[in-house]
Amino acid sequence: MAIFPPKPQMPAQPAPARTMPTPAAAPTLAADDVKQAKALADRIRARFSQTLIGQEHLRESLILTMVAGGHILIESVPGLAKTTAAQTLATSVSGTFKRIQCTPDLMPSDIVGTQVFDFATQKFTTQVGPIHANFVLLDEINRSNAKTQSAMLEAMAEGASTIGGERIALPKPFMVVATQNPIEEEGTFALPEAQMDRFMMKAIMNYPTADEEKRMLALITRRGSDMLDPLQLQGDRLSIRDVEFLRAAAKRVYVSDAIMQYAVDIAATSRGAGSHPVQGLGSLVRLGASPRASIALVRIGQANALLKGREYVIPEDVKSVVADVLRHRLVLTFEALADGVTADQVIDRIVQAVPVP
Repeated sequence: MAIFPPKPQMPAQPAPARTMPTPAAAPTLAADDVKQAKALADRIRARFSQTLIGQEHLRESLILTMVAGGHILIESVPGLAKTTAAQTLATSVSGTFKRIQCTPDLMPSDIVGTQVFDFATQKFTTQVGPIHANFVLLDEINRSNAKTQSAMLEAMAEGASTIGGERIALPKPFMVVATQNPIEEEGTFALPEAQMDRFMMKAIMNYPTADEEKRMLALITRRGSDMLDPLQLQGDRLSIRDVEFLRAAAKRVYVSDAIMQYAVDIAATSRGAGSHPVQGLGSLVRLGASPRASIALVRIGQANALLKGREYVIPEDVKSVVADVLRHRLVLTFEALADGVTADQVIDRIVQAVPVP
């Protein structure tokens, strides 16, 4: 007889199911917030009307990029007011603004900052460079060398810079407006694909019409100076808090699954995949758009909808900015370049192939 009688076998109890935490739903965007965002954007447009004639597409691209929280690259021949447009946006906000004229001998310490030895205290002190500002204009960015461009890439990608082994965060909001001249090749350095991909949008400026050029001359004549003086511009400037409000409000704009799928299909089609591939695209595109392109399409689409007075994104909000988001992310083949095919022509075929939801 057993000293300890066996215990009855109990049926094994199933392990409790592990429930995944559901992500918190984004707060809805109130109608008052939409009206306030549109009013703030109109204040910026009013300042542009005092400095820039025509170029509505460039103006909207600058505002959209600021609201979406990205960086923008502007490309055009000299004399089309690239610098004026960038200065107008930067001086429309009461934040800090720095302009960096890029040259081949520009060093990383010239833009990031350096450490200076103080003989009085016998210690090194850190002096930050002009990259530490809310709005930074990199004029003729393709004239800077590869080492300097790597320092710019760190600031654009990480939102911080490294000086003497010390990581220093950049002020928020932070936005880079870079310009480049496409016709000059001597003394220039092509931007690497990794840095081009960090720009949310790339805007192309064209020559003004005869009427716009006449209106520009009349504006300069009335102003009495060829130089832009931000102090003479009428209208209140936006505060840093206003910019942060615009960016936070844009992220709360509703994006449906169909719009997200539309952005994904556009980016995937540029890589030769997608649900509606373009015939013969492989002979034209060597490298398609990265997933950062689909993120930019959604973020710009949200900003576009907000500034148009809507709390939801429609397909046109995304479709209207596809060229600006993709043109600098597509690497064309040698055959395409030899045949004179442009990135915009390839993008037009992609947009036509992908059905609009």
